[in-house]
Amino acid sequence: MNTKDQLCNDGTSWLYSETVKDHFFHPRNILLDEKNYEADGVGVVGSPACGDMMAVWIKVADTGRISECVWRTFGCASAIASTSMMSLMATEDGGMTLPRAKRMTPEAIIERLGGLPDRKYHCSVLGHLALREAIKDYEENHGART
Repeated sequence: MNTKDQLCNDGTSWLYSETVKDHFFHPRNILLDEKNYEADGVGVVGSPACGDMMAVWIKVADTGRISECVWRTFGCASAIASTSMMSLMATEDGGMTLPRAKRMTPEAIIERLGGLPDRKYHCSVLGHLALREAIKDYEENHGART
């Protein structure tokens, strides 16, 4: 078996891109302890019953752009890699505007990762949904609407 191949429970294999593996083994912007982290907005999505939980904390600059996007998940390798990439996308090049960040799609994240197995698509939605919730929380608490 090629070292890139991963086996499913049914014995079939799928391929993770080098980018997915990099973001899984070296996640960006992960927050290990939120106790002293002061965020402008917080979003939590998922279900503890099924094990997929995602939390995203954002800071918004005076320019209305996301200056920080940190996260934590209780999810699989695809969820970790997807959210790591989402956090980079939200903050690169001076940060996304809030309207643009709300339009981020799982497909855009998957494209930047170099693809995900079809059966792992659902893992890529947690991060962008939590980001939307964090933006909503920011808007509600700061009287902003984008």
